[in-house]
Order: sequence, then C-alpha cells, then structure tokens
Amino acid sequence: MSFKLNMIAPILGFLIVASCGPKSSTDDSKSMTGEIKIDGSSTVYPITEAIAEEFRIGQPNVKVTVGVSGTGGGFKKFGRGETDINNASRPIKESEAADCSANNLKYHEVKVAFDGLAVLVNKENTWVDHFTVEELKKIWEPAAQGTVKKWSQIRNGWPDEEFHLYGPGVASGTYDYFTEVIVGKSGSSRGDYTASEDDNVLVQGIQGDKSAIGFFGLAYYEENKDKLKLVGVDNGTGPVLPSFETVKSGTYAPLSRPVFIYVTDAAAKKPEVTAFVTFYLKNASALVTDVGYIPLPDEEYQKGLTSFNEFATKQ
Repeated sequence: MSFKLNMIAPILGFLIVASCGPKSSTDDSKSMTGEIKIDGSSTVYPITEAIAEEFRIGQPNVKVTVGVSGTGGGFKKFGRGETDINNASRPIKESEAADCSANNLKYHEVKVAFDGLAVLVNKENTWVDHFTVEELKKIWEPAAQGTVKKWSQIRNGWPDEEFHLYGPGVASGTYDYFTEVIVGKSGSSRGDYTASEDDNVLVQGIQGDKSAIGFFGLAYYEENKDKLKLVGVDNGTGPVLPSFETVKSGTYAPLSRPVFIYVTDAAAKKPEVTAFVTFYLKNASALVTDVGYIPLPDEEYQKGLTSFNEFATKQ
C-alpha cells in the first residue's frame, strides 16, 4: 500500500510533544545501536512505518528499514532469515511456516490492528449502490474469466456494457484474504484484471475508468475518498459500508480482518528488535488510528506484549 508520510507528519509531530503521545522509546537508552529489517504487506506498511518514525526519534542510532514486497513476498525473505520482522495482512501459511522450519527459524505472531477491505467503483457510476457477496463471487471466481464481462450479467437492470477489474497482486495478503472469503479459496480468482502491489496504481485506474470495480484496504480508501465511490457489501443481512465502527464490531462481514507482524527467534535475541516490538505494542493504539486503521482493545495489546516478552526471553 502506498503511503504518504507528509500526510501524517503533522500528526506525528503533535504526538511527539503531546503529553498523551507515544511512550518513549528511550527506556533502553539512546546509546542502543543496530539494524532492524522489516518487509512484507503493503497494507500493514503505514502502521509499521508510523511506529518506526517515532522509534527512530528516541533511538537515532538504530537503523530501521521498512520494505514492501507484499505479505507473500515478505514471508519468503522472512523464512530465509533475511528480515527480522514481516508485516502480514493474513496469518502465515503452512508452506511459509515450513520454510521457516527448514531454516531452523521459529517465529512469533503479533496482532497489531483491524482492517477492512473496501470495494470501490468510479465516482461517475450511478447504478451500483452495493454488491452482495454472491455477486462479488460471480465477478471474481476463476470461472468468470472470459464469460462474466458485463454489468448486466451481475444484476438485471445494470448497463449492458463491459466492466474492468482492479485489485492487488497475487503476492498480496489482501488478495489472499479477499479470494478466501469471497471466492472460497485463497489465491483463486480470474486472472484478467489489472493487478498491482501499489494501491496508488489501483486508485488511479478506478478513478479514470467509469466501468471500474476494485478492492483494497479501507485505510487507503480513506486517503482517497474524494476520488472514489465506496460500495457497501451485503452478506445476507443488508448492505453495510466499512467504517471504524462496522469493522471493529465485525458487522462489515466478511471483509473485516486482523493484521499482524511476525518476529523470528533470531531477531528476538537482538535488543533493538525487542525494544522496537515493545514500543510498537505500547504505541499502536494511538498511531493505528492516525493512519486510518482500527486499534485492538488496550487489553489485547497488553496480552500481545506479555506473550512477545515470553517468546523473547526463551531465545
């Protein structure tokens, strides 16, 4: 997911000076040195980068790099021991866990926030007010390729014109999650759509195409709401739009999900990594909201911190 740091810089500046701002990352002293390598999900990137920005202020001698290879691409590096932390918009797969095991790596999962997947159309689209889950499956399932191509095939009364699809690439955890809950099988969809790991490309595509249908993380829609039309999803109880409230309550189903970071046991032995993860969980509640995501309950962050500390002390 593309991320505009200049959009949150004023917020971060305020948080630094506010008495209720992020807790200091200097508990382990500013003399800490080292390097933390992070990669993975474009969806989780804005959260982790916001945390890293604050952490760097208190720990200027620790180099924190945050890359974007998609959840799957990130897990490939993670499983080879090339990174310390992987951002993930879905849980680790069995095959990815096997890669870690083959390289004698253990890992720990840390839930950091909730996210909703937004379904979008062009702002000039006047006929779509919502999609049912069944309609989304009809659009995106593999069997639709080459056969389901027109709006009129989705719902009677819609235009007898072709639609065009936009979505994350196949290495994306967002793609995996969407296909799992909509199509019924993770990683299974039609292939004739415009795919990109860069959500800005998807925004531009949908914005410039009156016949567009697309999906990506809710937080990125919030940054571009003036350019796109958000569409509700009906899971059988009526159309629901994704929002802070509907994602947190789970009423925006089935397109609400938790997002994670993963830490290797080798990384947990490094004091700079344990300090970073501790700082992450102590400050996520404030910064998650500021970059457009939904925080976990405070007690969940505390449970996560306790669990991570137990993992780290065993290494």
